[in-house]
Amino acid sequence: MNKFFVVDSMHNNMRLDRFLRNKLGKIPQSFIEKKLRAGKIKLNNKKAKSSIKLKINDKIHLFNLSFKERIIDNNKKFSPTNTIIKANENLIIENNENFVVLNKSSGISVQGGTKSKKNLIDIFSKSKIFDGTKPFSVHRLDKDTSGVFIIAKNRETAQLLTSLFRLRKIHKTYLAICHGEIEKDSGEWSNDLIRYDNGKKIVEKARTIYRVLDKNPNSTFIEMKPITGRKHQLRKQLFNIGHPIYGDDKYKSKIFNKGVNKNLMLHSYQIKFKIKDKQYTFRALLPGYFEKLLKSKRLSILNLK
Repeated sequence: MNKFFVVDSMHNNMRLDRFLRNKLGKIPQSFIEKKLRAGKIKLNNKKAKSSIKLKINDKIHLFNLSFKERIIDNNKKFSPTNTIIKANENLIIENNENFVVLNKSSGISVQGGTKSKKNLIDIFSKSKIFDGTKPFSVHRLDKDTSGVFIIAKNRETAQLLTSLFRLRKIHKTYLAICHGEIEKDSGEWSNDLIRYDNGKKIVEKARTIYRVLDKNPNSTFIEMKPITGRKHQLRKQLFNIGHPIYGDDKYKSKIFNKGVNKNLMLHSYQIKFKIKDKQYTFRALLPGYFEKLLKSKRLSILNLK
């Protein structure tokens, strides 16, 4: 079987091996690795590693592969109802000819996956706002994180914004409520974060500038500006200093086993960038559940700029 796939916005920044399983079914990792080494699977006509991150318009060629799993329907997507489409349209902060900015809700993924079918890209692909075009994903935001999120309306803007994110010329500000009282009122976290890729240990440098907005012996309201963009960076860094975020089921401490919240108290509050000398700044209002917890923990938003 000779076949090729072209990477679209839904799969931008996805690992090559995950992309292949998404398209071909539950094929073993050993099968993928073997075929990559043999040159039976190539990325842009070159050999590649399974862990490489894909970009829009990349081409994956498959040469004479044979396996039992059938190829998954390429067009099988989440089909949103009109109610879901309208609800997400109502979250839009900015809508211009090149991109949309919205205040993303907690609990919805940016792109569809095996664990989460409901996602923003499929929802907005059915929206009238994207008539004559389609939504392009240009950055990540965890499923359970709320706040400012950008969706490009055309390929040129998607490529531009993706480049700005990669060059760290888009500046994001996050807000969180975490357990316990953080001692220093401001500073920078610069440390190594560990993750595992197919059993291989990977160490990545992570940097974040932070400012405590309010605190008491039980809780801290904190503002964070990540310089690097590691996966789960802010959640990991707060967990590592002994102050996990309320509602975080993945990075939680046995010390703070009470007061577990349904929602993750991490919010993408602000995003700033410049295009052709024009400065853009967008802010997303705090969710009601976030404000409710601030009040119950006796934390003030007066120092929030």
